[in-house]
Amino acid sequence: MSVKKFAVIGHPIGHTMSPFIHKRLFELSGVDAEYGVIDVAPENIENDYNNILKSLDGYNITIPHKQAIIPLLNDIDSKAKMYGSVNTVANRDGKATGYTTDPDGFLKALEYAGIPLDGRVVVLGCGGVARTFAYEVLLKGTPLEFAIRAEDREMVEKLISEINSTLDSPKVSYCTIPELSGDITTLINATPIGMSPKSDAQPVSDEVIAKSANVFDAVYNPLETVLIKKAKANGSRAQGGMSMLVWQAVVSHYHWDGSTYNADDIERLCLDAARELMNR
Repeated sequence: MSVKKFAVIGHPIGHTMSPFIHKRLFELSGVDAEYGVIDVAPENIENDYNNILKSLDGYNITIPHKQAIIPLLNDIDSKAKMYGSVNTVANRDGKATGYTTDPDGFLKALEYAGIPLDGRVVVLGCGGVARTFAYEVLLKGTPLEFAIRAEDREMVEKLISEINSTLDSPKVSYCTIPELSGDITTLINATPIGMSPKSDAQPVSDEVIAKSANVFDAVYNPLETVLIKKAKANGSRAQGGMSMLVWQAVVSHYHWDGSTYNADDIERLCLDAARELMNR
């Protein structure tokens, strides 16, 4: 049996964790495969698609190609269509199909951490990551509240308008972060605040953290942000972003070859990936 070939494409792409994570996943599933890194400049995407990417069994896509790749593919699944974004492609029998695994990675990270998406859910931020989280919360029928910087009012109002036109009667609102108060079932940080090298920062006050029963932070470097550490110190259930990074990779493998994994193996991989990141 020939060795299958996979890669991650992006530009620039010097410090990706994808090879470390995906190689481990191939080892766990027993699939004989190679996984590389391909720097594709935006102006070369069509040429490299025809001359390089078509020869792979599959690949992951990062910035800036998640939208640009779509017109080149034969098909994309329904969730990728809804988000207008593709981060995984499977090449089967000469047909390239695109998927987005970020939403499922988010949901699986919460599921295995025991963090619910019901009650009062607050998403910090209103950028691309917050948009993904918001849709997944609202698709479950749970009301959602954005908490934003005052200067992002126009951005969040535009996002809420898009959500209202896309989903059927979503319950969505917003406030500024200083206005955030009261008990929160699940607090989700979709901002880069707390990311290394500014890892001493936190996106909300200690008072808000103390009122949050569950906390998810999309930041994965460091493994435990100040937000996560303080939430755990308060006795809250808390999970950092490395779990989402690994679980979205797991979903890629499901699309490529149907592989499934043991949750304990994935938890161990999250810790190993965090150590690898620190070593770098």
